[in-house]
Amino acid sequence: MLTNFILDKKSLSKLSTCGLSYEVIKSQLKNEDIEFTLEMWRAQGLDIIRYNALYYYATKFLPIKDTIFSIVDVETNGSKADKHQIIEIGAIKILNGEIIDTFESLVHCEEINRHISEITGISVEDTKNAPSLKHVMQDFKIFLGDTVFVAHDVKFDFKFVSSMMEKTGLSPILNRHLCSINLAERTIESYRYGLSYLNDLLDLHKDATHHRALSDAITTAKLFTKSLDLVGGNIKTAEDLINFSKNERRLRRPKFDPLLKVDEEE
Repeated sequence: MLTNFILDKKSLSKLSTCGLSYEVIKSQLKNEDIEFTLEMWRAQGLDIIRYNALYYYATKFLPIKDTIFSIVDVETNGSKADKHQIIEIGAIKILNGEIIDTFESLVHCEEINRHISEITGISVEDTKNAPSLKHVMQDFKIFLGDTVFVAHDVKFDFKFVSSMMEKTGLSPILNRHLCSINLAERTIESYRYGLSYLNDLLDLHKDATHHRALSDAITTAKLFTKSLDLVGGNIKTAEDLINFSKNERRLRRPKFDPLLKVDEEE
């Protein structure tokens, strides 16, 4: 099985900014072959390239218009990746603002409690003839490739996908990733940033079915493209966008809920 990163946090930060020298990488790999390790990381969805004798994330030089973003949403039968599993996954691939591919699948599951079924509308019976978790993860790994992984609360979706990969004997994913909540907080003024609220506020996806994976992925994709239209012109590469979503100052939230005000007037 392939492994997670073994570089320290300072070194990881340099891969996205000023670059990392061969000597620093070599010292942290404990005599492992650098080129072999880079190939292993590429197989896990992360491309690191050499430029002017230094190593960088490939996204450091990849224009946003040439970047493929995979907008991902998962539904699960619980909140803990070590105890629960994905029961549905949906994803949209976007290139230069256009959808170029989609992925959607229920996942066979032996146990879904009533609360989860009430939220998602997915029951054990619905997943009875669905493909196994291993089969879905294998297919999704091929779909995801080395694209930038985007989700609304990306820590949750990324952790679950990576954990499910490991649970089924695959390698954890290392893709560069971006949170659409963080990006929205820096590009769109809103009282709240939950996906359902933003959908109502911005009229993103009229036929949305909240807490169904592909529907939420579509809503997130529409939110993401709207945010892209609002970032400044100095954000040119995929890595610029990732850094912007983490480090730019958040917009000030309105003091009052505009949707509540509309409801009261009606």
